[in-house]
Amino acid sequence: MSKRNTPQRRHNILALLSEHGEVTVDALAKRFDTSEVTIRKDLAALESNGLLLRRYGGAVPVPQELLVEPAQPVSAYKRAIARAAVGLIREHARIIVDSGSTTAAMIPELGRQPGLVVMTNSLNVARAISEIEHEPVLLMTGGTWDPHSESFQGQVAEQVLRSYDFDQLFIGADGIDLSRGTTTFNELLGLSRVMAEVAREVIVMVESDKVGRKIPNLELPWSRVHTLITDERLPSEARQQIQARGVNLICAAISQE
Repeated sequence: MSKRNTPQRRHNILALLSEHGEVTVDALAKRFDTSEVTIRKDLAALESNGLLLRRYGGAVPVPQELLVEPAQPVSAYKRAIARAAVGLIREHARIIVDSGSTTAAMIPELGRQPGLVVMTNSLNVARAISEIEHEPVLLMTGGTWDPHSESFQGQVAEQVLRSYDFDQLFIGADGIDLSRGTTTFNELLGLSRVMAEVAREVIVMVESDKVGRKIPNLELPWSRVHTLITDERLPSEARQQIQARGVNLICAAISQE
């Protein structure tokens, strides 16, 4: 099977894994009429993207404790924010998409942007990317699984990020402190800050009801934020305070679908 058929073969491997609960290298090589070396490369690539776990002679699904909960319906405000975010992405860009429901709302639109390279620390984001047509090149940080943030964190993830440079970071927040910057309940702040260091543009995506929340952990100071995308409900006073920080503010309107 030619290289251009590699993505389809890998999709089919995941489908077989879902159907049977396990797959073997030997059976896959015969099914796809290719070499065992090629199948091992497929399994290695899928494992690096968090989509399965290899074992001797084959692969098994990712354990349940590493799987995220079923996705909740995406609000109209999140969809509006996501559309505005995707509108900022240039062709052939190298971007980071952080974990979170607002950033994940971008993924269905990414297939329309040619030549993208996407790095993420989220299994949820990685799975969503693997399912879209014309999927971007997908990279994962790896690292230590953090069940609180449902993402990979830690020194390994930070080292991987520092091996690349990126055009844009798309990141969420638990809150926006109008005087300090983005805030979070999670005390694991290192990876978010490294993401901001290796990206030329930092784009924060939050619904307006998170603006003004008082949360103790400062994630990114205003000096590290280039653009804040929120929704049209944001009060005018908050808009003025954010813009006074030199931040490009986008208040996305809900489309009339």
